[in-house]
Amino acid sequence: MSLRENAAAAAGRTVTETAPPTDSREAPDLTEPDLGDLTKDAESVSAIVAWSRVMGEVRSIAKNERFDGGRAGRFNFRGIETALNAFGPACRKHGVLVIQHKVETEYRDISTSSGGRMRECTALVTFRIYGPDRSYFDSQAAGEASDSGGRSTPKAQSIALRTLLINNGLVPTEDRDADAVHFERADSPVRPAASYLDEICNPHTSAGRLRQIHHELGSTRQLGALVTNEVGDEEQIGAMVARIGKERAAGGAQ
Repeated sequence: MSLRENAAAAAGRTVTETAPPTDSREAPDLTEPDLGDLTKDAESVSAIVAWSRVMGEVRSIAKNERFDGGRAGRFNFRGIETALNAFGPACRKHGVLVIQHKVETEYRDISTSSGGRMRECTALVTFRIYGPDRSYFDSQAAGEASDSGGRSTPKAQSIALRTLLINNGLVPTEDRDADAVHFERADSPVRPAASYLDEICNPHTSAGRLRQIHHELGSTRQLGALVTNEVGDEEQIGAMVARIGKERAAGGAQ
């Protein structure tokens, strides 16, 4: 019993405790939800719910792998092994199966800058994602890869799987947001009117291309620019293009 209560009892009174005033503005609950024992409802969990739980496990995958392609450039990326190492345990924990259901491929032969030949494969893969209750949903992802030793198809399928997992899992990289960098786009340099002369005077330039040149000159306000025409006279380039264009059109050029 508190001192206040003892004093009240001695005086023949009772003390009624009053609750301290509360702030009506409740703080938001930012704690992670408790999913409880996931094995209890395993057989009734749908594919959508199970996949959302997988997403709750895989929060980010950083671009820690480095590609050094010489002339092709250098960049960081997230490879298929990194994606599988992140999603594999989460899928097994929540009873999710990611099954390759259908593959559509296209091939073509390409030449490398060193003179070699490679086989390029573009694969559109349909994956079927099952939940513990045997329900499923389908999702597609594309992959493209080249190889000289007959491995372009499995490479393209691996890229498609990585794309599916990262995109469907909404997995961030924790990199700096691209919108955080602001820049002003510089004005494109204006092509000088005189640089069109060779194309205008070329007899193989069609009337359609001449109309396009006239439009380009007009958009840069250069139709009145003086140039030396095909016979050595000074002429406004806009009038020159119009004149030669009419001649080409009359001559049957397309």
